[in-house]
Amino acid sequence: MPPTSARTGGEATGPSPVDRGKTASKHHLICGGKGIPFKVITTTANVNDATQTLALDDGIPPVAGKPGRPRRRPDELLGDKGYDSNPNRRELRKRRVLPVISRKGAPNIKGAPPGGS
Repeated sequence: MPPTSARTGGEATGPSPVDRGKTASKHHLICGGKGIPFKVITTTANVNDATQTLALDDGIPPVAGKPGRPRRRPDELLGDKGYDSNPNRRELRKRRVLPVISRKGAPNIKGAPPGGS
């Protein structure tokens, strides 16, 4: 019996893309206010976004602009609900970075990217 096409389902169709056991990757990105990417981290799809928050902040290179020492930290960090973590919020505040991250279970912050984990 010939294998059936993916359109009709059957033995020859691959695994469902929504299965939890799938192999996939996730891209975590931090960029400036004008959309210029500063740091990209690629992880497996099952890694929690919040575990990458500080690594993204640490990955910001010195940004020249005004005279003086180049900036290494943003004034604020905008993120979706996937990056919601009280320990990360505390650490960002220690670094003098204002965390603007939607809380899980609350409406999205205006201007925040949609989605989240």
